[in-house]
Amino acid sequence: MIKYIALASVVLLVGCSSTPQKPIADDPFYAPVYPDTTVTQMAPTGSLYLDSQASSLYTDIRARRIGDIITVLLKESTQASKSANNEIKKDTDLSIDPIYAGGKNISISGVPLDLGYADSMNTKRESDADQSNSLNGSISANVIQVLSNGNLVIRGEKWISINNGDEFIRVTGMIRSQDINPDNTIDSNRVANARIQYSGTGTFADVQKVGWLSSFFMSDWWPF
Repeated sequence: MIKYIALASVVLLVGCSSTPQKPIADDPFYAPVYPDTTVTQMAPTGSLYLDSQASSLYTDIRARRIGDIITVLLKESTQASKSANNEIKKDTDLSIDPIYAGGKNISISGVPLDLGYADSMNTKRESDADQSNSLNGSISANVIQVLSNGNLVIRGEKWISINNGDEFIRVTGMIRSQDINPDNTIDSNRVANARIQYSGTGTFADVQKVGWLSSFFMSDWWPF
């Protein structure tokens, strides 16, 4: 009885530990970043264009300051395959012919002295693994920090509400100003230390999860 109670306790612990914390839509970590709101007093000059407007006529629209927005083009594609073969084979064959002495076969109680032994062992294992993933789309992110070397730290998320749940995309990472395209976009493979997360919540996401009992049998806790 005690063994069954201990096994049930382990199963419950594994089930609880394997349940990740559900993401929330208003996660403070992904809160939007706003630029400095310091108001600059500008003297009227009678010109049709203000200094702030005129500066944009000669510069591009690429993000370069805290609070600026940049669009990350998700072009992720990974493919991995692995194959392993292991074969061990061993054969043993030992025999001793009957022993003769003085022209006669030496025997014990009429049984000739001879020996024969043979064994064979053959072990073969094969394993194959093939995995491929792709993610395409786009997400806009905020510049949250400008480093001393000009690199930009970006972070952003996008939530989409569907009938029976929500889907979200999150991205964080570091980019170079030189890699930003003239239309203020950047490919995801240009994002350093990228963390790209695409998942969902709700009914459709829940039915794809492995149950706690199945998680136990596929975990390191299962001894067989």
